[in-house]
Amino acid sequence: MNIGIDAISFDIPKIYLPIKDLAVHRDIAPAKLEKGLGLIKMSFPDIHQDAVVFAGNALKKLIDDNNIQSQDISRIYVGTESGVDGSKPIASFLVSMIEDAVYESGSLDHCDAVDLTFACIGAVDALQNCCDYVKANPTKKAIVIATDLAKYDLASPGEYTQGAGAVAMLVSSNPRILAFENTWTVSTAGVFDFFKPRRTVSKNQLGIQTNESWQEVLETEIEIFKEQPVFDGQYSNKCYVERTNQAYHRLAERKQGKLHETWSFIAMHLPYCFQARRMFVEIFISEDETLKKDFEKAVDKKVFLKKVSTSEAYQKFVKEKIYPTEIASGQIGNMYTASIFMALLSALSHAYKEQNQLTGETIGFLAYGSGAKSKVFEAVVQPEWQTALKSVELFKTIEDAQAIDVSVYEKLHKKEILDSIKSPKGEFALIDIETENPLQLGKRNYQWIS
Repeated sequence: MNIGIDAISFDIPKIYLPIKDLAVHRDIAPAKLEKGLGLIKMSFPDIHQDAVVFAGNALKKLIDDNNIQSQDISRIYVGTESGVDGSKPIASFLVSMIEDAVYESGSLDHCDAVDLTFACIGAVDALQNCCDYVKANPTKKAIVIATDLAKYDLASPGEYTQGAGAVAMLVSSNPRILAFENTWTVSTAGVFDFFKPRRTVSKNQLGIQTNESWQEVLETEIEIFKEQPVFDGQYSNKCYVERTNQAYHRLAERKQGKLHETWSFIAMHLPYCFQARRMFVEIFISEDETLKKDFEKAVDKKVFLKKVSTSEAYQKFVKEKIYPTEIASGQIGNMYTASIFMALLSALSHAYKEQNQLTGETIGFLAYGSGAKSKVFEAVVQPEWQTALKSVELFKTIEDAQAIDVSVYEKLHKKEILDSIKSPKGEFALIDIETENPLQLGKRNYQWIS
């Protein structure tokens, strides 16, 4: 019995900043970002959008396009690192939003709902969990949603990698798109390459007496949460390579073969467009005996890696097996948990557009989440994948987005703009946050805007 992805949908911001404009404004050579990292556009959330909105839009599209009935949904599992509440999961917001917009009140009360968080790999954890659930309960269906917004400080090294959006997937038995193999390998380490800590500022620093209440805070310190992470880019890349390489070789050992030679394409977590092609080169070397020996003898490992990465053989490999997964990333930006699934959707949409036959082909997945963990697994493309992809229209949606200039982007980033750049229509929107009712303070209210 096959278990996997039966249907897929997505949502991304409707506005973007051209990377070239940001590069010029930050005094960076545009070619460094466009040709060096593969970045073309940087999608950015509008005023009415957050991780809940992106997830809700992707979920509603999944339901509408595939005529999913409420009684058919047993689970809504969300992978995210952009939760909007310290207690209430995004999944619980989605239950009421979808009941109001699609079904009726109480129609999903039988449905299990939860968020899973482990940086950029949380949605992969949710997917594996739901695959196991459906395997044990073949008549049940689960929905997995990866939703995030990647926000970095202005003028920081991570700024130009920003992006946002969600990917929703229906997991079932006898799926139309992908069937997952049973073996998933993992590599985990407790590191601090990227994290979002609870930060504090003392009341004295703000000129407030420590025994005075401020916004109902009685403690001497005020906690601050920022979407922007604390991160070390070079160290995070090192952790990425270590974890993915180890998980990859564990699967290769179990399969007793050179995995990448059997994969039609490779979907990886893409914090920036060209991450996969840059990070996979060590695995490529490790599975070629001559290259492996030369690498071990090389005095300057970095020089050798660069030599291999620019070789004709590796460039051919990239064009065939990695490039299709990068297309959307360069036009959207980092989507954290959703980036690996957008890589998958990008490759499938590219194959659909080019009328390439993928049925029976195997796809490799190398997932990564800072902190740090990698999971490596495989899936086989199913005969009805093209039928299931007809309504997705990924590249058209990307093309329809509206460009904004740097000044508007910076005002959005600093939350200085009060009205939406592009008014919501045919989507969910965050309409207000409660500020008066003491029993509802901070409650986020979402609504479907027809």
